[in-house]
Amino acid sequence: MFAAVDLGSNSFRLHIGHHDGNAMRVIKSAREPIRLAAGLDASGNLTAVAMQMALECLARFKTLINSFELDAVRVVGTNTLRIAKNAASFLPAAEKALGYPIEIISGEEEGRFIYMGVACGLATLDDRRLVIDIGGGSTELILGRGHEIERVESFSIGTFRQSLEFFPQGRIDAAGFDAAILSARSIFEDAAQPFSNRLWQKAYGSSGTMRAISDAISKNNIGDGSLSLKNLNELKTSLIGFGHTSRIALIGMKPDRSSVIIGGLAILLGLMRELGIETMTPIEAGLRMGVLWDLQLRATKRDRRERSVEQFRARFHANAVRAREVAETASMLFAQLKPDSDALVKYLHWSGMLHEIGVAVSHSGYHKHAAYLMLNADLPGFTTREQRTMSTLILAQKGNLKKLGDALEDAELCKAVLALRLAVMFMHSHCVMQPDDVRIKMRNRIEVEFKADWLVRHPTVSYWMEKERDTWGEIGIDFSIKRKG
Repeated sequence: MFAAVDLGSNSFRLHIGHHDGNAMRVIKSAREPIRLAAGLDASGNLTAVAMQMALECLARFKTLINSFELDAVRVVGTNTLRIAKNAASFLPAAEKALGYPIEIISGEEEGRFIYMGVACGLATLDDRRLVIDIGGGSTELILGRGHEIERVESFSIGTFRQSLEFFPQGRIDAAGFDAAILSARSIFEDAAQPFSNRLWQKAYGSSGTMRAISDAISKNNIGDGSLSLKNLNELKTSLIGFGHTSRIALIGMKPDRSSVIIGGLAILLGLMRELGIETMTPIEAGLRMGVLWDLQLRATKRDRRERSVEQFRARFHANAVRAREVAETASMLFAQLKPDSDALVKYLHWSGMLHEIGVAVSHSGYHKHAAYLMLNADLPGFTTREQRTMSTLILAQKGNLKKLGDALEDAELCKAVLALRLAVMFMHSHCVMQPDDVRIKMRNRIEVEFKADWLVRHPTVSYWMEKERDTWGEIGIDFSIKRKG
């Protein structure tokens, strides 16, 4: 059983679900309209009031989560937490209130989760489809076939800003609507070709805003009740007739959602006109369902991060044999160091696989280029925090250790750095490693013990190990080298 928490710009939402062997079943849901995007001040910081509301909600979510026996919990933050300047200072309190780490995901990763949720909820397996999700702070377009994602883009346009800018104080008029639609079209016009209606068979609309718009059309008998361009224009005309959000009298359109829906409608109209979409199908599945499916895949050892690492290595033409050798040797050495947990095991292995991607930029200082690529790349399945950890490991693979600052105060990370540095060194020395050739320990000091005959077969290792001893000594860590036999 899993839990997925979505810290969105409009609402905080929670799904608790389990996989019954065929499908993901949601057994409990919760939603609170926190309106986090509205809590950004003129400087782009979350206000004290907004943060307090968020913390109180997360505490309630914690109580609900703790009432279930769960295998895994994943919490993701989207656009507002991506752009809030004080998000880093807010997150520790938020994680304490909820009791779980919060991952700030990129817009592209948000789109991938959305598509996963939609694709896993559809019976059709191999059709080409476009999935659109209009959120409070961003809009995602995802093109795919069956379960495979072919293209994903995130646009910094959402319901909150669109409503605030073009429908001030809740006023609704034709001029405001036309300006909001034109603004949306200007954002999406460059995406018209990559997401052209020639490239997909059916378009789906995810998100609460999309479903609310669809409900407003169907429950108020607008046209044939479908989410078509014609019916959306009729809904727009009806809303203009009310003149203000406080006077809207449509079945299913809640007062607290009306301003959000109007901004979302303008975005949707602009998007459909620009991409040539005549009709869409609203669907319940989306981000949270995608997160639940991702947890299920990880639980069954089908972690999409594995594929992401291999594709990233291939994109930069890093040598596969050398990458595998470093990754496996680093993992073997790390196991000898007896880490307190397996938290870094996968990240160390993946860092070994990608340690040479920077060679595609330059042989000089390739580790710095590789670290930069790792930190800034859009890697499916990875969070910013995970990429930061791997970037640190890759940067540390060679050269001085002072550049890591206080990162090595983390004893587990320090062990991983040592394992990766030695693995890279042994690979460059053309060493064929066996588990008992080298023994390493790391407590208050580093102890490395070699078989004497192994050092004879690999004479350059002694030279490199002397330099390594000096490098660790520069940051105050003793490093002893012993020969056995």
